[in-house]
Amino acid sequence: MNITLKNQSDSIGAISSALCLAHCLATPLLFATQTQILSFGNIKPLWWSNIDLILLLISFSAIYKTTTNTTKNWIRIGLWISFSILSFIIVNEKTSWFHIPEAAIYIPSISLIFFHVYNRKFCQCKNDSCCTNDIA
Repeated sequence: MNITLKNQSDSIGAISSALCLAHCLATPLLFATQTQILSFGNIKPLWWSNIDLILLLISFSAIYKTTTNTTKNWIRIGLWISFSILSFIIVNEKTSWFHIPEAAIYIPSISLIFFHVYNRKFCQCKNDSCCTNDIA
């Protein structure tokens, strides 16, 4: 059995999106607890602050591979739109261009999980030629 990134991109994408969602949910709780215990304020370790960028990179590669293997054009569009929104929110969080509520990050994360799981279940190519001219 040949297991490749192409065959597992939906699983990798769904897992990285779920980890991103868990990271976003856990961050406020962890740092509120840390503040109470250590009284250091809002100090974030560098490794924790950069997990979202690492997961974003993994998500990008999974989406790229998934979009070459899906049979539905709307899945491709949904994945790239969700990824673009998620990327914008993460970059905005680091640069503070606009005030965006923290909860806004949950929508694209959950959307990416949905698109990857749906694609894995219903939209896989059975051979390499099925996706080349697909417009459905």
